[in-house]
Amino acid sequence: MDEASLVKRLQLQDEAAYKELVATYQQMVLNTCYGFLHNYEEAEDIAQEVFIQVFKAIGSFREEARLSTWLYRIAVNKSLNKIRSRKSKFLLGLDILFEQGQSNRPVAEATPFDVLANRERAAVLHAAIDKLPANQKTAFVLSKYQGLANKKIAGVMGLTLSSVEALLNRAKKNLQKQLVGYYKNS
Repeated sequence: MDEASLVKRLQLQDEAAYKELVATYQQMVLNTCYGFLHNYEEAEDIAQEVFIQVFKAIGSFREEARLSTWLYRIAVNKSLNKIRSRKSKFLLGLDILFEQGQSNRPVAEATPFDVLANRERAAVLHAAIDKLPANQKTAFVLSKYQGLANKKIAGVMGLTLSSVEALLNRAKKNLQKQLVGYYKNS
């Protein structure tokens, strides 16, 4: 797929181009949103909002960055806005505890105890990630959940490479501080 021609077709409101855009980037956007929200249904809703925004704003896309970078930025911003709009941390905690995320599905050989232990560890990790400052959380999610290179993260966040490296380092240290007590007691 030639990205420049896709953008031109999108700007001309070509329906086939929108289908191609969604088919190409849907999983990336959904995974990004899920990395922030830890709730599959919410991530699906936000991913849909991302593509609606692209549909409405494609005319203002300046092509200074890659289309995928622009999509990441929109997905990150919409996910962070969703987190900010949640009414209370208590409800967030309940969402995390009861989610049935893909990464927490039991394998056939797992015992019920293993399943509960894995869910608990995932909930503790997600809660710790949620406590990170927004810029650290963004860099961490893009790095660890999306597997993006630091250079790509710098482009998505509009930062220098060294700033991203510093954010990732601080995020890891903050997570270690938050999780050390849990893992000592486990």
